[in-house]
Amino acid sequence: MSLLDVKINLDEIPENTGFAPIPAGTYPAMIADAEVKDTKAGDGQFIKVQLNITGANHPGRSVFANFNIRNPNPKAEEIGMQQLKQLTNAIGLAGELLDTQQLVGGSCGIVLAVTKSEQYGDGNEVKRFVSDTGRSQGSANAEPTGSQPKSPWQKK
Repeated sequence: MSLLDVKINLDEIPENTGFAPIPAGTYPAMIADAEVKDTKAGDGQFIKVQLNITGANHPGRSVFANFNIRNPNPKAEEIGMQQLKQLTNAIGLAGELLDTQQLVGGSCGIVLAVTKSEQYGDGNEVKRFVSDTGRSQGSANAEPTGSQPKSPWQKK
């Protein structure tokens, strides 16, 4: 038995009901983290990117995207590279990608869909990455990204 040195009133703590998926639509986002991970099977690698919503709706909510960069299935690797290229185009990163930290801080629009999963419940999937200026402002779910300063690595 260990006595707590702080008083905790469990009746005052709100229950965590989890997060419902963000409604499908286009949202401004910033890359908060990016890292290379090994696949479960151990025969490939992917880049896992955390994107944080920066707009007025759902600010601070995170969504994730994975990009296959090494995979025994050449088609999966090709698709992963194409998706990664779409992301780098959207944030204005050109040239060589040598470190996942080059992605961190990049801003873009993300097109989200709501996915259904019996195992994990409803969630979000990033379907597309768009530049701040390339987003459709006419969409009911679109949010303006505002004027955000460009990082030094972004195209002018």
